[in-house]
Amino acid sequence: MKKLILLLSLALFIACGDKETEKDTSENTKDTVAQPEELEYKVLDSEFILLDSLWAPFEQELAAFADDRYSELKENLLEADIPAIQEQIKNGELSYEELVLFYLHRIKKYDRENELSLNSVISLNKDILKEAREKDEALKNGGDRHPIFGIPVLLKDNINSEIASTTAGSVALRNNETEDAYIVEQLKKNGALILGKANLSEWAYFFCGDCPSGYSAIGGQTLNPYGRKIFDTGGSSSGSAVAVAANLAPVAIGSETSGSILSPSSQNSLVGLKPTIGLLSRGGIVPISGTLDTPGPITKSVVDNAILLSAMTGKDDTDPASEGFAAPVQDYYSDLKNASVAGKRFGAIKELMEDTLYVRAVEDLRKAGAEVVEFEAEEVELPNFVRLLNLDMKNDLPEYFDKYGGNTGFSSVEDLVKFNIEDSTLRMPYGQALFEGILQDSASAEDFAAIKDTLNRNGKQFFDAPMKEHDLDAVLSINNYHAGFAAVAKYPAITVPMGFNEEGAPKGLTMITTPNGEQNLLSWAAAYEKQSKRREAPEKYTD
Repeated sequence: MKKLILLLSLALFIACGDKETEKDTSENTKDTVAQPEELEYKVLDSEFILLDSLWAPFEQELAAFADDRYSELKENLLEADIPAIQEQIKNGELSYEELVLFYLHRIKKYDRENELSLNSVISLNKDILKEAREKDEALKNGGDRHPIFGIPVLLKDNINSEIASTTAGSVALRNNETEDAYIVEQLKKNGALILGKANLSEWAYFFCGDCPSGYSAIGGQTLNPYGRKIFDTGGSSSGSAVAVAANLAPVAIGSETSGSILSPSSQNSLVGLKPTIGLLSRGGIVPISGTLDTPGPITKSVVDNAILLSAMTGKDDTDPASEGFAAPVQDYYSDLKNASVAGKRFGAIKELMEDTLYVRAVEDLRKAGAEVVEFEAEEVELPNFVRLLNLDMKNDLPEYFDKYGGNTGFSSVEDLVKFNIEDSTLRMPYGQALFEGILQDSASAEDFAAIKDTLNRNGKQFFDAPMKEHDLDAVLSINNYHAGFAAVAKYPAITVPMGFNEEGAPKGLTMITTPNGEQNLLSWAAAYEKQSKRREAPEKYTD
């Protein structure tokens, strides 16, 4: 199995997940473990984000937001979930305007050009304080509202929104002004406030090949708050995860092709859900693969994840993958109060039982009433995985430009490759090997269909064989170790904090189940979360 994970690292995790594939086999012997060295980066800070312009719309309000009021709010907001925030609003202890000011204050304090900077946010909604005041006024009218009402949401910057250009982290899309993506329309319809755009691994980590997670030319290098310049952020939804982990935003949206939600969520002690493909619309999201792409929620708690997921659902007639979701579930959160794993059967991969955090997580599930069966994972190959991404992106990116993009002047990957060459130091300091690979790849319609069919069958085989043999409800993994199999099988997955290794790096317990199993995943994750309570805020970002 270890051999398989290492072989797949190039094929899967360079696309949109982290490159960390080794297991933690420690016995928590910190004294015998060498301290990790700092990671080296060619580029750290953004050349394109002008702080004066970024903060100009909020200067007056932030200046009036006193430090003592911030300190008062911090005690009740720092790690608060959405229900707790809404309770404070209901009791008159807090307004939506103050809630937004709290997060703006923290972004200004921690995100750019200082010794603790994380480079997680690319742009902000200049009208968000006005919109927050409107939410406060709307409360006076009473009535039932979605739990997301008035909650600031950060979007990965490959998701279209009219608040700012959608760049995918690329200089080429610096002026890609668009309308809202379908999921953003749904968020707004349910009352969410769009806080801004989050940094990401450029082009969702399918661009440069040999480059660090979390880097984009527009946003600079995102850094992990649990080990700044020491621990990888995970990719490609790096900024979304880092911002939520450091409490710069209450919740965020990421996107995943193969690991891009699971990876950064795990590596930042967060809950990340990769839904069944088609449950959430992909319309208006810069693509890698129309076959595998999906957006999904990144949060500090399971209940927040369920609320954010619910606020985005809806049938998008322009997305073919939505056809199977004519009436998507609108409420994934109410039933979590009774979440349980009692009597559920989970499969633990024997090779991963060398990881002490995984073993502890398995025991936590057993204590909560679950049955856990250890099994030997079958060695299954995923041939032509990168070719699938190449062929999809070659077709899907031009379609995005045509249907959803702004007036960028680009219509193909070839156009972008030529543009980047004009100023390689600024636009592609790590090269653009994966984009060049797209240009060199081609296949007949029959061959392409065969590639997709083989990958889908093999991905399902990896999970279906043990699930059938042992009558399992889900398979347990770590971080994004098996994200590639879940991707091509089109199976949903959720990751929940399971603690920190001996160096202090967060890790996540990942649950993978069959399509349309989101409610089950959230319920099982909530039960595990309640039993384990492994989420911890990054210590240097609690002031």
